[in-house]
Amino acid sequence: MIELLAPVGSKEALVAAVESGANAVYLGGKMFGARHYAPNFTDEELTEAVRFAHLRGVAVLVTVNTLLDDSELPLLVDYLRHLYEIGVDAIIVQDLGVAVVAKKVVPNLPLHASTQMTAHNLAGVDFLAAMGFKRVVLARELSLADIEYICKNTTVEIETFIHGALCISYSGQCLMSSLIGGRSGNRGRCAQPCRLPYTLVDAAGNDALQQADAGAYLLSPKDFNTIEILPQLIEAGVTSFKIEGRMKRPEYVAVVVDAYRRSIDSYQACQADYTVSEQDKKDLAQIFNRDFTTAHLYGKNGRAMMSDRRPNNRGVRVGRVLEYKPANKTAVIKLDESLAIGDIVEFWVKVGGRVNVTITAMTVDGKAVTEAKAHTAVTIPVSSPVRDNDRVFKVFDAALMERARACFNRADAFRRIPVDAAVTVAEGSPLVITLQDAEGFTGQAATAFIAEKALKRPLTPDTVMKQIERLGTTVFSLRQLDCHIQGEVMVPVSEINDARRRAVEELEAARLAKFYRQPLPQDKSIMSVQPQVRTVKPENRPELVVNVDAVDKVRAAVDNGADIVMFGGECFGNRPLAAEDYYAAAAYCQSHGRKIIFNTPRLLNQGQMQELQEHVALFNEINPMAIGVGNIGTLHLFRDRIPLHGDYPLNIYNSVAAGYVSNTGLASLTLSPELNFAQIEELAAKKLAPIECLVHGYLTLMISDYCLVGSFLGGSDIQKCGKACLRGQFWLKDRMNELFPVATDQFCRMHILNAKELSMLPHVPRLMRAGISRLRFEAKYSPVQEVARVTRLYRELIDQGERHPLLVQDKITAAEHENITRGHYFRGVL
Repeated sequence: MIELLAPVGSKEALVAAVESGANAVYLGGKMFGARHYAPNFTDEELTEAVRFAHLRGVAVLVTVNTLLDDSELPLLVDYLRHLYEIGVDAIIVQDLGVAVVAKKVVPNLPLHASTQMTAHNLAGVDFLAAMGFKRVVLARELSLADIEYICKNTTVEIETFIHGALCISYSGQCLMSSLIGGRSGNRGRCAQPCRLPYTLVDAAGNDALQQADAGAYLLSPKDFNTIEILPQLIEAGVTSFKIEGRMKRPEYVAVVVDAYRRSIDSYQACQADYTVSEQDKKDLAQIFNRDFTTAHLYGKNGRAMMSDRRPNNRGVRVGRVLEYKPANKTAVIKLDESLAIGDIVEFWVKVGGRVNVTITAMTVDGKAVTEAKAHTAVTIPVSSPVRDNDRVFKVFDAALMERARACFNRADAFRRIPVDAAVTVAEGSPLVITLQDAEGFTGQAATAFIAEKALKRPLTPDTVMKQIERLGTTVFSLRQLDCHIQGEVMVPVSEINDARRRAVEELEAARLAKFYRQPLPQDKSIMSVQPQVRTVKPENRPELVVNVDAVDKVRAAVDNGADIVMFGGECFGNRPLAAEDYYAAAAYCQSHGRKIIFNTPRLLNQGQMQELQEHVALFNEINPMAIGVGNIGTLHLFRDRIPLHGDYPLNIYNSVAAGYVSNTGLASLTLSPELNFAQIEELAAKKLAPIECLVHGYLTLMISDYCLVGSFLGGSDIQKCGKACLRGQFWLKDRMNELFPVATDQFCRMHILNAKELSMLPHVPRLMRAGISRLRFEAKYSPVQEVARVTRLYRELIDQGERHPLLVQDKITAAEHENITRGHYFRGVL
């Protein structure tokens, strides 16, 4: 069965999703969910929600998809036990540590891997399958061909998004909201900086897109819409079709779920005749859109994927202004679509932005009307001046909203479960009511009253029917009645109604019984999954690691005191490294008695896996200290190879996750840059593995398959952009005039770097006392001379500690420029 999975952020949205035809819903409790700002559900409301959905045959998935701190693990245990006990069908997880705890505490509660896990190739899916996940939600960047390949080569269920908002960065890999505003997407608090205005500027500070007819919202994607290509996704083998929108209103849920439900059913009923009605297309656009895209399903779309002129709902265009009459503040609109009282329209004014108007009155040919049809000229009052030819968009359709609300604000159920009733009664026996649904579940009840011979009006099938069909606000509707009345008997109507009520209750209990789970043991301990303190040999001082992507930077790092050079992975400047680069880098390190780690890309789609295999064969020849891995797919492929180093994109945020990946094959690991000093010190004290922390450099805030520079400066065909990114350096300038460097790697992925450079120079002594094994300088964006200078400073500070002259004289900040940050070391994201 193909599952239609609907978003639920409130009780009203739950009813809307179920009544509109969802097979399953996903929602969050008050803790550990990636939509912290949705209303969400209390524990009691979750219990009610599960019962409501299960009674109607709808599965409930609960989001536990944030990164967790060690201090939150006891709360997690209680929460997971509650979810298990109330019958939740599965939990959606981002944190590897949460998955480990769940397998221990609630082993029979299915695990689904969140899109925040960035599973984007078959190897990543295989890693999760081996870990015990039942389902994987793929990254939204995958092509249709890659989705089909994964579906056909895995045994786990595959879930993909089919409609709703898109993230411009790979989910789970975005630090922008976190590092510039302290609101972490990995903790469910994303502030959506991608929906803000930016200017792309060149080295001279000039607007690089001045001649490109670009809007201001350069990171704002259109909304995902696949309703017309659903057959291809179905044939690809996708198990679950997911609609985005837990922050959306219930009317949105009702309209979108209804449209996709009917489309899926239509295709399954007759594949050859699959079509999507124009009305459904209009309704999907009307309820919410930033314009629509199929995103990456057919390859890179570049600028065509972006809603750069408007980051929020644009509604549906209904016409243009024919005339504005300033004397009475009215506008005459030539309509392309119908308009009615109660609708809200927005004028896209050429000068001055937007004018928003709720229609309270309208005339056609001088006559007052409540509705105006398409192709007519309608006059409406406007609050502010508009201009001739201004476009007009309907952003709120009163009739559509009223229809959508009928799904969740009526007392009786919209979609009912048909039942057959059998009633038997004879003098001297109780009246017995048996209800049975299509799945074979039954409920039965008998009257306490024993039927007597009727003196006046005996029971008839019609009399019984009137009482049995009164199913009121229950989820059931009567399909047919089989009534057997022996003789002329009498049973009070109140007794029949009471028996009907109890038969319904028994039928409900029978439908819910299949979700019953065996009680959990009382022991809530998770000591067996919490890693014990190990005896990793402490270092007298941390090693200095410099991460670079060019041989000249390798030399600069080694010459100025780096203990370890990390080399490779994504290379800024849109240039791949050749085999001779790796040989040269390794030879220089080895000739100077230094170690080298060969890094692998943090993202590798299915088509790039062969290249990775070739690189690793090369690495095995050169024999570096370790291979760096930054995603679960690469970790899965090479867990049995030479020592592996786990990089920070793995989002290691707690000791359970750190212990798990260490036992899975990582010889060392870089902690999440979202941890604060206290959390780092606590993790380092457990000595789970050699721990590395990022201490300097311009950190990547976003990594995206969308290349801004190529999309706007490379011509209309993003596949032939002419490497516009190589024409110079570019920055994104925000409203505060902060400049975020834009870099492109050899895979044509865009990296947006932090406007401020991370610097922990004054705090090297504390880092040393914390027992951290390695301090890492992210130097890919730094010029060679800066690589040399910064490496030398950290070398001296590590060697001299608090005796360093700059620390003794309190002049260490003189070694820093003004535009630096301490990252999350002193604030974190808790």
